[in-house]
Amino acid sequence: MQKPLYSIIVSVYNEEAVLPLFHQEVSAVIDTVADTADFELLFVNDGSSDNSRQILQQLMEKDQRIRVIHFSRNFGHEAAMLAGLDHCRGEAAVCMDSDLQHPPTLLPQMLAKYQEGKDVITMMRTDRADGGMSKHLSSKLFYRIINKMSEAQLQPNASDFFLVSRKVIDVLKNDYRERTRFLRGIIQNIGFERDSINYEAPSRAAGKSKYSLWKLLKFSFSAIASFSKTPLKIGIYSGLIFVFLSIILIIYSIVMWIIDTPVSGYTTLVIFLSAFAGIQLFVTGAIGYYIGFIFDEVKQRPLYIIQSIEQAQSDDKQA
Repeated sequence: MQKPLYSIIVSVYNEEAVLPLFHQEVSAVIDTVADTADFELLFVNDGSSDNSRQILQQLMEKDQRIRVIHFSRNFGHEAAMLAGLDHCRGEAAVCMDSDLQHPPTLLPQMLAKYQEGKDVITMMRTDRADGGMSKHLSSKLFYRIINKMSEAQLQPNASDFFLVSRKVIDVLKNDYRERTRFLRGIIQNIGFERDSINYEAPSRAAGKSKYSLWKLLKFSFSAIASFSKTPLKIGIYSGLIFVFLSIILIIYSIVMWIIDTPVSGYTTLVIFLSAFAGIQLFVTGAIGYYIGFIFDEVKQRPLYIIQSIEQAQSDDKQA
């Protein structure tokens, strides 16, 4: 009986310090289930500028399970995961990062859930060793906001560490090709049989996070925009509120004029106009943000560009 093939998709961006250790740990885990399953390790080099490419080449020469996709430049983590899903060969695929904050030791549990008939297994981060209170609170706030603003309800603390079956992979390849994506949100709302596993994220094994505060904010705005149109409705809601306030102000001014007590309107007028101008600018900015997404979709530029796909030659071919 032929063993099933599973794909492990690994996003890599300037991870030279951790790649050998990651390969060592993930190999040790999948070797424990080698009797019942085959694996491919599909690394996606997202335009790394350090020695990640050379290290991946060295690992590939030692391990014939490895394939490497090299991007022509940096396209971002989401594009790297999508490229891996587009080119993986397994009947199920696990997406994970190479910094070891997605523990390879959890792979057998994920595969066990898949073998029970689950098509999507999301990994829920209950704690993170290097997170700190600020990251914990910002993550909690992000999910609270997006769940309030969107009809799609997301599980808090979901990560980019997940397993999807071939059925889900095919749907992502064929139907979810928008330029602005929030992949961990998409897989939670794509349907099919789903389950989750809780885990604690350890500290990075080496190197440092590639996400600055600005990148995290930009990613958060994109995620909210991809799941919610509420920011576009703020203009309607704020307009109704200001109409109501204006009516009250008009009635109050007329009453004060009738009783011969003129209202000093300078402060009221300044506050009223400042608030109104602020809301107008916010709504205009939100509209511009969504128009930018439409502009990206209309251009139909590629989600990523592959420079090369490399794979070690088998012993038979080398002979």
